[in-house]
Amino acid sequence: MPDSSPTADIQGIDTPALAEEEVLRANIYALLSALLIAPPDEHILSVVKNLEGDDSAFGTALTDLATQARSTDQGDIIDEFTRLFYGHGAGGELHPYASFYRTGFVYDKPLADLRQDLGELGRARTDCTAEPEDHVAVLMNAVHDLITGTQGDKLGLDGQKDFFDKHIEPWAGRFFGDLEKAENAEFYRPVGTIGRLLMEIEDRAFTIAA
Repeated sequence: MPDSSPTADIQGIDTPALAEEEVLRANIYALLSALLIAPPDEHILSVVKNLEGDDSAFGTALTDLATQARSTDQGDIIDEFTRLFYGHGAGGELHPYASFYRTGFVYDKPLADLRQDLGELGRARTDCTAEPEDHVAVLMNAVHDLITGTQGDKLGLDGQKDFFDKHIEPWAGRFFGDLEKAENAEFYRPVGTIGRLLMEIEDRAFTIAA
């Protein structure tokens, strides 16, 4: 699991019943969700600017992101987000959807399977975003919720592993790797690194725990 994490909880959740390691995991998932659902507002940027990492690869990526946040104008970040994910009339450089990465199409079977599993877990769709549930940010938030129980019962590691193996492991690492290498990525390049490393860490940890 991550050995370095944001110094503040992006979503401001109350997690006294969680082990420290689980709080760190939840915070990283919340960070990724907040940064990938929309360009960061002033509150999110203030949190990101104060991230501190150790000398591990993961910690270095957090430090790099904090440096980017302190040195990049918010308007430039908004423009970068648009070029990466929406484009200017021609579509963005990346398509952050499980269905697209797994089948080449959006709104495909991976989304239907995810919706079924979320329904069985009691995680009904909310109107807080127009994005489908297989958008990477929505999925990162779903894992955050499964760890913390913010919107329902928490899942143990076995349940988290099942969800990760089915809906995240097959594609999210590739997406984050593409974000690292994206032509339009500057502020978001370390976001890609953080996501890729998190996926690798989670996969190893789940395998060991199995």
